[in-house]
Amino acid sequence: MDIAGDQPRPSRMLPLSQRLAQIIAEDGPDRLSFSDLAAQLHARAWGGLLLIFGAIDLLPLPPLTSVFFALPMLVVSAQMVIGRPAPWFPRKLEQRGVTKQELGRLVGKMAWLELRIERIFKPRISTFTGPVATRIIGGLCFLLALVAAVPIPMFHFAPAAAIVLFGLALIYRDGALAIVAAVAAGFSLVLNVLIITTGVLALTYVAGMLAFILDALGLGTGGIAPISGPS
Repeated sequence: MDIAGDQPRPSRMLPLSQRLAQIIAEDGPDRLSFSDLAAQLHARAWGGLLLIFGAIDLLPLPPLTSVFFALPMLVVSAQMVIGRPAPWFPRKLEQRGVTKQELGRLVGKMAWLELRIERIFKPRISTFTGPVATRIIGGLCFLLALVAAVPIPMFHFAPAAAIVLFGLALIYRDGALAIVAAVAAGFSLVLNVLIITTGVLALTYVAGMLAFILDALGLGTGGIAPISGPS
């Protein structure tokens, strides 16, 4: 079964932000389980979940919150790799779910942009969003989610942005966008390697400067006279 969804696409697909707004407006509990959310996204479940979790990870969040939203991205992308027909979530993640308030914040951030760019996206180069490509996208998103889970400030933004692009590519069956997302994924990994390298070099430089200053003030290990015992 095609995990990307093989249902016929209407001539004019409702933007995801509008579908989420409909879900928010519907009667029911304020907190949706991830499975309920996936079911209401229908054929767009895989791409929609990637986009939602990736976009939430791009919002200003309290420290370490990005780690939590990386977990469902790992779960979703791993199932894409193995070819599950529908998403499944562990019980603890399923119980946590997502609130309509969180979805509302997301819609508020993405609606204006999606309405302006949705006409750019269209079904094309279907090979890059087909069943095999969807599994490959799942593997790339799994790697990106692992990187996004690293609890380093600002470290999750670039991988999450690439995951959002992959989600859009699957939603609109846009193979050209999938290629752009793959390039963005590579760029995000290179960028994070540079962030780590720069951070290590900066810390090494600061440590060296502190050691130099302490030595100059006679406070370093070289300026402390050894304590001698009684003669």
